[in-house]
Amino acid sequence: MLLHFTKMHGLGNDFLVVDLVTQRARFDVERVRALAHRQLGIGFDQLLLVEPPRDPDMDFRYRIYNADGNEVENCGNGARCFARFVLDQRLTHKREIRVETLGGPLHLVVEGDGRVRVDMGAPRFAPQDVPFDAEHDLPLHALDVAGEHLEVGVVSMGNPHAVLRVDDIDSAPVARLGPAIESHPRFARGVNAGFMQVISAHEIRLRVFERGAGETLACGTGACAAVASGIRQGLLQSPVTVRLPGGRLTLEWAGDGAPLFMTGPTERVFDGRVSLN
Repeated sequence: MLLHFTKMHGLGNDFLVVDLVTQRARFDVERVRALAHRQLGIGFDQLLLVEPPRDPDMDFRYRIYNADGNEVENCGNGARCFARFVLDQRLTHKREIRVETLGGPLHLVVEGDGRVRVDMGAPRFAPQDVPFDAEHDLPLHALDVAGEHLEVGVVSMGNPHAVLRVDDIDSAPVARLGPAIESHPRFARGVNAGFMQVISAHEIRLRVFERGAGETLACGTGACAAVASGIRQGLLQSPVTVRLPGGRLTLEWAGDGAPLFMTGPTERVFDGRVSLN
């Protein structure tokens, strides 16, 4: 069968987006990995599936698979692409869209300039919500990684994040520490590892080693986690510009218990068809 798809990206974090409202297909781990292969497949960081909602109060179900074939809870850059996709494909005429994800509901707003604003929900810091093996909720947790003693902020944005502050993002040991943090046994489901350089109270630079995907050009939930952790530590004040290798996001957060808002661009790269055997 031939499956129609769209290739999109949010600040270089690239996605294969598939409409499963008007089409039918099944994706297992092997199929996702084959399609994600940069040389032998289409190539992407995540596969995004648009499905009919199970909850009648939602407009769509939003499912995310990493390039390793595993389904994950949330993806902020993907959420922005999702919103533009369903509007461009005329699957909805709404510019405010509510979607259900494995990590909980999201509220997406397509603005007049084409950027998308996402209500990412309230960041969660309790270790059991991440999940992370720790007795207490602290702004920073000690973590022994690859022979080094680190202090990381631990945050759930519907998916797990560890945020490490560094002096210089360009020389940060992302390739060495990223995989070690991602697979650390204190994170029961693995973790996305963020490396944050504070430029000012309203600006940071960030690189993220994503769980199941490696370092990407941008990570929306990683940006949210970094800003939430930085504000909680008193390092940052809302709004915050996050400079990622792929571009910039604007984040707003009023503090504990409040939803965090992310605004940024999306790009449609091309449309295609692929044969699923």
